[in-house]
Amino acid sequence: MDYPVVRMRRLRKNSNMRDMVRENKLNKEDLIYPIYFKEGLEKGEKEEISTMPGQFRYSIEDGVEYAKELEAKGLKSIILFGIPKEETKDKIGSPAFDDNGIVQNAIRTLKKETNLIVMADVCLCEYTSHGHCGLIKTYVEDDIYDDTDDGIKILNDSSLKYLVKTAISQAKAGADVIAPSDMMDGRIQAIRKGLDDAGFSDVLILSYSAKYASSFYAPFRDAACSTPGQGNRKSYQMDPANSREAVRECELDVIEGADMLMVKPALSYLDIIKTIKEEFSLPLVSYNVSGEYSMIMAAIEKGYLNEESIMESLLSIKRAGSDLIISYFTPYLLDNL
Repeated sequence: MDYPVVRMRRLRKNSNMRDMVRENKLNKEDLIYPIYFKEGLEKGEKEEISTMPGQFRYSIEDGVEYAKELEAKGLKSIILFGIPKEETKDKIGSPAFDDNGIVQNAIRTLKKETNLIVMADVCLCEYTSHGHCGLIKTYVEDDIYDDTDDGIKILNDSSLKYLVKTAISQAKAGADVIAPSDMMDGRIQAIRKGLDDAGFSDVLILSYSAKYASSFYAPFRDAACSTPGQGNRKSYQMDPANSREAVRECELDVIEGADMLMVKPALSYLDIIKTIKEEFSLPLVSYNVSGEYSMIMAAIEKGYLNEESIMESLLSIKRAGSDLIISYFTPYLLDNL
């Protein structure tokens, strides 16, 4: 029998050879860890997030200490989410732009005690009494809106000034990167102008450019206490059936001044990651979201999958074209890369 001249298995014959020719590699520098700071928690009083095994809501002291542990293992960047006291939430999400808010205080402490790149999520959903990412008007019989879902109209333009106020407040606290996740039209331009006018022209904007209205966010809404009280987010987050729309969203954000783009979620949107990477030259971030994390963790707990599935899933995001990955698996990966 004649054997083939080309034997692809020669490139796979042992671990050293596989390591040498590996096309895509996941590095510690590629990872961004999302962390939740909750107002009112005392030192040593972290809260486990029941829908996200191994993840917690932290006091500032405990969250910063954990961030320092991860930094010692090679973590370079972190993205912050804040949960204010329930009684402080209001219709405009004013705790989001409180200079002494939970995120602002966490930013200041992190910048003082670590060398991490600190990214701050900009959205109103954790801070509003209604749980939406922008201001709302409730439908009543004498109001007719063609764009309402379940009696809620999202007030896009009225929301922008509060998103700008939030971004400026976070920049004043020391945030390196502002990450608007609200999906209001025009918010990148408004935030860029607001930051520049306030003297923060060096603060980067990481835009949640292609953020889909995904069922994979369910554990996050539990973690951030941000489930909408009425209606849904389908009128401002993207339809999961659409792909060309993602290119348009990213193009607008580039024009408006974004420094980095994001696709969210990641695993069910690998085609979108690949398309955006091919279309634009800006650094591309993908968010390996809460539902993707919890799904794999549940399968591991049940014995349906093993821990190798974690690395494989993250490599698929990298292979699709993502430069950076926000992932709850970051602590595991820092220990195992």
